Amino acid sequence: MRPVILAVAVLTVSLSLPARAEVPVVASIVPVHSLVAGVMEGIGTPHLLVPGGASPHSFALRPSDARKLEQAKAVFWIGPALETFLERPIDALARKAAVVALIDAEGVKRLSYREGGPWEAHEHEEGKAAPGKDSHAHEHGHAHGDTHTGSDGHVWLDPQNALAMTGAIAEALGKADPANKARYEANAARVAARLQALDAALAKTLAPARGKPYIVFHDAYQYFEARYGLTPAGSITVSPEVSPGAKRLVEIRDRIRKAAAICVFAEPQFEPKLVRTAIQGTDARAATLDPLGARLTPGSDAYFDLLRNLAADLTACLKGTS
Repeated sequence: MRPVILAVAVLTVSLSLPARAEVPVVASIVPVHSLVAGVMEGIGTPHLLVPGGASPHSFALRPSDARKLEQAKAVFWIGPALETFLERPIDALARKAAVVALIDAEGVKRLSYREGGPWEAHEHEEGKAAPGKDSHAHEHGHAHGDTHTGSDGHVWLDPQNALAMTGAIAEALGKADPANKARYEANAARVAARLQALDAALAKTLAPARGKPYIVFHDAYQYFEARYGLTPAGSITVSPEVSPGAKRLVEIRDRIRKAAAICVFAEPQFEPKLVRTAIQGTDARAATLDPLGARLTPGSDAYFDLLRNLAADLTACLKGTS
């Protein structure tokens, strides 16, 4: 009986000990949150700042989000090229938390914004900026001392970039929470294997879409396009918060005809009426692409669902099955 009594005593003592506090972690957008959640699987749950249905270009922090940032030991975001609303709060956190701009992660391939010709937004003269946006330059990260002026912030849309980001996430979490360093590394290895499998699957899914021209609502997809050899023919606007004027819409219609664009893609966060207007009098079809996971449940699977959905939606329209 003594061994049984001893075991019960040990169990009682262990249950009476306070649970180890979860390390507070914050992630900016759904795809970043998903990668962080995968690395933290079984250890903790990161707090998501920007819901999938909101735009990181114009999001405003809620009081509850500000409190989470104040408490955080690690904060993950893409960087000032994307989440401009986070620049000031993150500056205040510089000495309190590990702040990781994933666009700077070792191995992440950065691309410059495409401007001129089909990628020129023309909103400088005739468009109307959304409230709180001082200029097109602000939207592109040309302000506030961004060290990567002109870098496109949508880096997560290349799974190989996500692979590099996962490594940076695991490294930062291991430093913020050394007791779980090995677990973070093991989780990161599992996420990496999933990313490699996803990359191969997407290449097969998107093969029928290669060589078929299309127009996007705003220039958010070049990492995805470069990775899988797609054929974009331009965008309606560079900045999603800037409405194109009548002249720009006429130019887009002309571009659709000249490029024989098959589809023009809207986004869930923004008014699809512009796309319907743009395709009037052309043979192009309207469809939707979601680069942020607007309709996805946040979590470790969201990144993978986001890219699979993106590939499926793009291919379906270009093949004429949507």
